[in-house]
Amino acid sequence: MQKSLLFLTVAAALIAPRMVAAQVDEQTRKLAHDIFQELIEINTTDSVGNVTTAAKAMQQRLLDAGFAKEDMFLGGPNDRKENLVVRYRGTGKEKPILFIGHLDVVEARREDWTTDPFQFVEKDGFYYGRGTQDMKESDAILVTTLIRLKQAGYKPDRDLIVALTADEEGGKSNGVDWLLKNHRDLVEAAYVLNPDGGGVDLEHGKAVSMDVDATEKLYGDYQLTVTNPGGHSSLPVPDNAIYHLADALTRLQHHEFPFELNAVTKAYFERLSTLETGEKAADLKAIVLTTPDPTAIERLSKNPEWNSMMHTTCVATRLQAGHANNALPQMAQANVNCRILPGHSLEEIRQRLIEIFDDPKVTVRYMDDAGNVSDTAPDRKQLAPPPLNPEVMDAVEKLSAAMWPGASVIPTMATGASDSVYTNAAGMPSYGVSGIALETNDVRAHGKDERLPIDSYYRGVDFYYQLMKMLSGGA
Repeated sequence: MQKSLLFLTVAAALIAPRMVAAQVDEQTRKLAHDIFQELIEINTTDSVGNVTTAAKAMQQRLLDAGFAKEDMFLGGPNDRKENLVVRYRGTGKEKPILFIGHLDVVEARREDWTTDPFQFVEKDGFYYGRGTQDMKESDAILVTTLIRLKQAGYKPDRDLIVALTADEEGGKSNGVDWLLKNHRDLVEAAYVLNPDGGGVDLEHGKAVSMDVDATEKLYGDYQLTVTNPGGHSSLPVPDNAIYHLADALTRLQHHEFPFELNAVTKAYFERLSTLETGEKAADLKAIVLTTPDPTAIERLSKNPEWNSMMHTTCVATRLQAGHANNALPQMAQANVNCRILPGHSLEEIRQRLIEIFDDPKVTVRYMDDAGNVSDTAPDRKQLAPPPLNPEVMDAVEKLSAAMWPGASVIPTMATGASDSVYTNAAGMPSYGVSGIALETNDVRAHGKDERLPIDSYYRGVDFYYQLMKMLSGGA
């Protein structure tokens, strides 16, 4: 999942005080380091990795720390995709809180990286490895926090449930979905915190915002296909499958979906307008008016992050065509990946793509997360944002003020997608809350040489330990 960013001006960044150092003792630091390293060095990709290995490793960590086996569940639809659920018992005065984190990571090829993506490498003030930003750092933090609470003899006023799961990044066995369908009693909670979203935005080492993901876009993949009888390449004809597909993708490239704000994004841009200056501040104020200014929308849409918060976006991500170098293609295919604004269905966007391409030779079909292709898409829409939970927001405000003074706490809409789609749909309000701070120009999730600043990691360890206590009766 990609982290929602704020691209603030340098002037705004300069007024934000520097971050307060993390309060983590050496014993905790070693524990957090070793758990993080262990997770990074277990390959959990869908192709050749094994989520179960990581889940069992974390289970053993918790057993060694004194957690009872009966307070844990290890299971899933197959032996490679088992999920771990652990319950830290409280008094039961309040309903449980569920914390979710996916153990799987996107593919990473050694030849693309300057380090081995499945080795935990410390270099130049960073930890390198696949999953250091998305999201094994948060998985390690959750496990570390449970162990610290156990060691301290902490007694919360509610159960704290942590679920470490499979296939958020892809694959056929999404763990959160599977748990809700097969063992909902294990994860039933008053609300959900998902550190796969949110976090602190830095500009030149200064914290400028603490984002809390209050909603997210809907993910959808569409398969475009053009078929043709083909023939000998020495006899080219205008009716070429690749050309038809290329024309369709070019039309998509130049198409912009309608401008739209919801309650969360409107509040986001209103707050952002108070942090910006000059033309940007004026434009931000102009787009939240009852009648938004189209020229302001056009200017702000040049920022990719802001553009994706104002529009549904669809981009080509994969291509496949032809069967021989000396033959005309009999088929050309592309995958188009869409991130859809709340309120619009998967089928609505499929129909819109057909209109954009305006070519009966281009077939548009829907592809689900498991890779199954169908002629129509579900009518599923992203749910409306849940109300902001005052308990959560108050805790985040207090911690942010103490750890990142001057950083504004801003509810945001994640422009990616996360497992919160399942928990929200199950009636458990879900919020992206992370204590990880990243430079806005160094987000490498899903990319080459993924890395995490070392100090950012231990500050995140400190943040979640305090947050769990604040939300469960501790100080």
